[in-house]
Amino acid sequence: MVVPKKVFFTRGKGVHKDQLVSFEMALRNAGIAPFNLVYVSSIMPPDAEIVSRDEGLATLRPGEIVYCVMAKNASNEPNEKISAAIGLAVPQIHDKQHGYLSEHHCVGLSEKQCGAYAEELARTMLDTIMQKQGGNILKTSNISIATETDQDGNWTTVVATAVFVC
Repeated sequence: MVVPKKVFFTRGKGVHKDQLVSFEMALRNAGIAPFNLVYVSSIMPPDAEIVSRDEGLATLRPGEIVYCVMAKNASNEPNEKISAAIGLAVPQIHDKQHGYLSEHHCVGLSEKQCGAYAEELARTMLDTIMQKQGGNILKTSNISIATETDQDGNWTTVVATAVFVC
C-alpha cells in the first residue's frame, strides 16, 4: 500500500507548434517533466505534509513513477485566455481524516477566478463528509495559472499539479 507522506504544488506553461511538445514545455516549466506521472483521483491523504516545490523536487529522481492530481488546459486558438487550477481542502483533524483536491480548467476566466472555483470544489467535497461525521474544515487553498494563448496559433498549455511524494 502506498500512502504519500508529502505533497507539493506546482504550475507551468508551455508554447509550441505541436500540442504534445507544448505539454512537455509546461511540465518542464513546472519542474516535473523528468518523471513518469501517474494521474490519481482527488484524495489528500490524512496527515500528509504540504512542502515547498523545491523540497518536494529534491526527493525525486528522474524516471521515477510519481503520483499526481493534475489540471491542464491547452488551445491553439489565437488570443484565448486559458487557465487550470488545483483546489485543496483539509479537515481540522487531518491525521485521521482525508481531505480533497480538485482539478479544474477554464476558458475565459482569470487565474484568480479559476483558482477560487477549484478551491470551492474541494471545500464542497469535504463539506459533504464533514457534515456527516462532524468536524470543521481547517484550510482551503489553491494553485492556479492563466495565460493568453499564442497569437500565431501555436499550442499553449497550462498545468497545475499536486505532486505526491511517498
